[in-house]
Amino acid sequence: MALKYTNRRGQTYVLHQGTTKTGKPKYYFSLKTEGNVIDSIPEGYEIYENPNSQVYLRKIQPKVFSDRELETVEQGIKRYSKVKHFIIDVKDKSIIIYLADEDVLNLPAIFSPFGGKDNYLKHLKTLLTYTPMMRFLRRKDSKNFWVQRWCFRGSVDDWIDLDAGEDLESLVKKYAHHLGQESFYELYGF
Repeated sequence: MALKYTNRRGQTYVLHQGTTKTGKPKYYFSLKTEGNVIDSIPEGYEIYENPNSQVYLRKIQPKVFSDRELETVEQGIKRYSKVKHFIIDVKDKSIIIYLADEDVLNLPAIFSPFGGKDNYLKHLKTLLTYTPMMRFLRRKDSKNFWVQRWCFRGSVDDWIDLDAGEDLESLVKKYAHHLGQESFYELYGF
């Protein structure tokens, strides 16, 4: 029996095994049920679903942030910002906050043919796409956290430093309220 994983959008993926050009095994998820499917996760690997619902099998990532630090960021966004639809992802040494690309406030009008608010909420998560907006990171051999925001200038398209400090909670409080606001685009650091 094949290992299956259903993502946030309700799509069911099946784990496959192939080989690289050098003959080593490679693993991937596909919506197709035929092929060389396998029934368990190979040792040292984990299932990873990115913020836009793509599913991968990747090597187990080392834990860089404590559960308390992740909770500090999540609760801070809920407490200090007005955004309701966000995803937190951890990559390398960064806690990345992704915001929904769609104008969530106007979606009820789109979903009204589906039977009102309850069905609207049910279908909402299956359609949203997300963009990275802010991240908190820990640089090598440092106790400090850095906060950065994504710069959308065509000539930059990269993270820009806003601030740094040892107190993650203070950084979250200082910057989370800018998420989803025009003031976000006016943030420039050092």
